[in-house]
Amino acid sequence: MKNILVVMPVQEAHRRYLEEIGADCRFTYADVQEVTLGQVCDAEIIFGNPAPQLVAQSRKLKWLQLNSSGADAYCKPGVLQPGTLLTCATGGYGLTVSEGLVAMSYVLCRKLDLYMRNQGKHLWQPEGSVSSIWNSTTLVIGLGDIGAEYGQRMKALGSHVIGIRRRPGQKPEWLDELYGMERLEELLPRADFVTLALPSTPQTYHLMDEARMRRMKPGAFLLNGGRGDAVDCDALNRLLREEKSLGGAGLDVTEPEPLPSDHPLWDAPRCIITPHVAGGFFLPETQERVVRIAGENLKRFLSGDHRNLQNPVDFSTGYRK
Repeated sequence: MKNILVVMPVQEAHRRYLEEIGADCRFTYADVQEVTLGQVCDAEIIFGNPAPQLVAQSRKLKWLQLNSSGADAYCKPGVLQPGTLLTCATGGYGLTVSEGLVAMSYVLCRKLDLYMRNQGKHLWQPEGSVSSIWNSTTLVIGLGDIGAEYGQRMKALGSHVIGIRRRPGQKPEWLDELYGMERLEELLPRADFVTLALPSTPQTYHLMDEARMRRMKPGAFLLNGGRGDAVDCDALNRLLREEKSLGGAGLDVTEPEPLPSDHPLWDAPRCIITPHVAGGFFLPETQERVVRIAGENLKRFLSGDHRNLQNPVDFSTGYRK
């Protein structure tokens, strides 16, 4: 009988679903903030994201199924014992994060952020011309689950969509153009929307630094729905305060996180900041998708089909292989 520890949020229906699959297993449920070292060390299978320092002390763990897409915290040396399987929840968050990014795109190009501020001041005042997603150019950097879903939505709204990924491979039918990261410099000046959906790696750290942001066309919008350290937030703050520079920014992630209350980016012109809530389980469908991923993987694991688990993690990137 295998011991399964579930620390990701689940409802009663989710418990029944998992327990039907693992009928011969012993399930323990705990809040991720309150789970004990003993519970972690007793588990052979864990669903969720317990603190890496607790996982590092486990010697029984055979498989860790995260409820997040990013797994970088668990890929560091010493966190998992050699041979431990690690899978993530890629495929669960594309819907919610991409819709959040599209919402930010609309808010910025229609100047709704300015009108919301005016409403708070009871000010009836036009804010001038606006732009449109239709007939725009969108550059999506990172074409995983989130980047691909965002790109497809922008394409459906009439944007010309260009994608960048590490290994370009075959271009998806919905994408207009596809390139490798080496083409980033020349593509930035073409885009009205530059959107990042990247993991946190040494290669992506401050990918959008001041020099690259200055290559963006005046009035273009920068959006980040991946990891906060892909954007130099101090440089972004400076550029947003310059005339004839960026049109605005939409950030669900920042560096650092949480963003300190006295950070100047809070008050930068045309900067929309949400506290890393585009993902999570704020949209109920996200939880359903993540639980289904865990359940399908549990079926395969218990049948001995370890090689075909969904979303095995690449330890060099912290994301799905």
